[in-house]
Amino acid sequence: MSLPKTLAEDVARNLVMVARLIDEDPDGAYEYSKIALRLASRVAAVREAAGFAAYATHKYSEALSEFRAARRMTGNADLWPLMADCERGLGRPEKALEMAGAPEVQKLDKAGQVEMRLVAAGARRDLDQIDAAIVTLQSPELASSSIQPWTARLRYAYADALLAAEREDEAREWFAKAVESDKDGTTDASDRLAELDGVEFVDALDESADDSEQDASEKAGSDTVVTDASSDEPSDEDDIADEDDIDDEDDIDDDSDDEVATDELRENGDAVADAEVDADDAGTEDVADRQADEDADKAGSGDRESGRTERDSD
Repeated sequence: MSLPKTLAEDVARNLVMVARLIDEDPDGAYEYSKIALRLASRVAAVREAAGFAAYATHKYSEALSEFRAARRMTGNADLWPLMADCERGLGRPEKALEMAGAPEVQKLDKAGQVEMRLVAAGARRDLDQIDAAIVTLQSPELASSSIQPWTARLRYAYADALLAAEREDEAREWFAKAVESDKDGTTDASDRLAELDGVEFVDALDESADDSEQDASEKAGSDTVVTDASSDEPSDEDDIADEDDIDDEDDIDDDSDDEVATDELRENGDAVADAEVDADDAGTEDVADRQADEDADKAGSGDRESGRTERDSD
């Protein structure tokens, strides 16, 4: 409201993008928060958004600075647990415990007080005070059967602390309770519970990769079988070779046929020649016979003439 309309709209757009991206893309949200901060650094909502974006990207020093600035501008204690957790992120768990006992905690609503208890328990664990962390989490909110937005996280933290203290049976019980209250899947309580029960989950991507490898192996096996099976059947090269053999056989048959035809022609020619010789011989014999007959006729005529001459002489 304190900004000119056009500038206010630009800042608002960037703040909307921070809210949209902070869970899925913290780095992207951080970049939008920097733009909003450059446009309107004197607006408490901008400083608060910049603090959340820096906190999501583990820039705890920057986040703490922004949260402090927002708190100074508003006088609101709502960011106190987040400021204490930034102290933990900076390696100062004692400072976080000091803030957990400060008067500001009494100004927090129920959700803020539960959040402060979670931060304090985490600081105890940072100091290897596991039993103290378990005691810190034991509260009316933990024992309540009603489901609140913080219930799943509180039960999860308690179960995790019990497991760190090697109280496995109790840890399993509280992980199961965390699963019951975690309707939105804000924790991995179901996975932790399965771990305790000895159930192993397989990543769907890995399973798909295994299936792909198995399919590839089966395909390779099928190819091998086909290759082996086809070894008894003629390949394309065998077909070409067979065609060549057939062509060769056809050539041989054609040559044989040519030879047979040639032999037949030769035999026919010989037969014709023999026939012509026989015909010539027959013609010669006929001429000789006719000549003989003529000679005989002439001889007969001579004898008759000689006989007549002798009779005339007589």
